[in-house]
This record gives sequence, C-alpha cells and structure tokens, in this order.
Amino acid sequence: EIVRWNIKVSKDTDLTLRTFLGARGAKKGDLSKFIEEAVRWHVLHRTVQDIRERNANTDPDELQRIIDETVSEVRAERHRKGRAGKA
Repeated sequence: EIVRWNIKVSKDTDLTLRTFLGARGAKKGDLSKFIEEAVRWHVLHRTVQDIRERNANTDPDELQRIIDETVSEVRAERHRKGRAGKA
C-alpha cells in the first residue's frame, strides 16, 4: 500500500538530489524510491547503533553465545519450514 508524504527540504538539498538522480538517468518515481531506501538505511543504521550501545557492557563471550544460539534456532526453523514445504 502506498502512502503519500508531503515533505519540505531546502532548495540546495532538492537541487543536489535531483542532479544526483538525473546524472544516473532517473525516471519518474525514482525520487520516491531514493527517499524510501534512504529512510530504510537510516533506520537500520540507528537500530544497529542502539543495539551496540545496549550491549556495550555485555561480556563478548556471552554475547557471542547468544548470537550463536539465535542463529542456530533460526536455521533450524528454516530447515523445518523447508522440509514441510516439500512434503
């Protein structure tokens, strides 16, 4: 589902972005795609920063154990779902 945003940016930002996109042969809709991708990357970056800050005082060995355990659980779940889809 598409949601329409009304945003305001400086003329300099507008010109810089439109020049950037134009130099790459941008088509209609590419401005929206660029903004959506930029927002997703920024949210991911901030999420990673928050997690790093939250775990800054965690014992590295304990943190690795938690990561390994979680990765194993996810892989096992995917493996189960893969087998169920083939049955």
